[in-house]
Amino acid sequence: MSDPRPAGAVVVVGNPKPESRTWALARATTAALLDALGAAAPAGPGGTVGAAPVIDLGGLTADPLGRGPAWAAALEQARAARLLVVASPTYKGAYTGLLKLFADDLPPQALAGAVAVGLITAASPTHLPAGEAHLRPLLLELGASVPAPVLAVAEADLPDPRPVLAGWLRTAAPAIAGALAATHRPDGTDRQPAPA
Repeated sequence: MSDPRPAGAVVVVGNPKPESRTWALARATTAALLDALGAAAPAGPGGTVGAAPVIDLGGLTADPLGRGPAWAAALEQARAARLLVVASPTYKGAYTGLLKLFADDLPPQALAGAVAVGLITAASPTHLPAGEAHLRPLLLELGASVPAPVLAVAEADLPDPRPVLAGWLRTAAPAIAGALAATHRPDGTDRQPAPA
């Protein structure tokens, strides 16, 4: 029997500020999601959640337009992910320009075969729909499966996001588990992203 656990999980945080509240929420969400999926995932040191690397775009380079080796390595990690958690604060009614820059550097259908989870934080509850309106279409455009609603968390809930996260997990975890199973071949290998 194949192992349904999401090996190959990667987290991408598009906040220009390193180790932001969005970063902390993305780590907590990934740990809770992996736990719900049956893959124990205690939060590790700054760069991982369990075995999942956390790509903090804000801390990746002082000049993201330089797109140096760390940027290229982050793009490859995202492309290789089986489960990709993508987090951003809302900015100008959508996600950040830093996340857009990262996504623009991915080739068409770069996330084909991956299951993506969107996460958005918002200063105002009126900005919470930005996740479904903008982040989900971005992930779909890159070829990912996005089986669960984007987790949208208001700034007021950031000090203790556990109630919002628990409510989201009740419906999201089964949908994500089903999508992961659908991308897992009976021989135990995973579908690979489409070549660029």
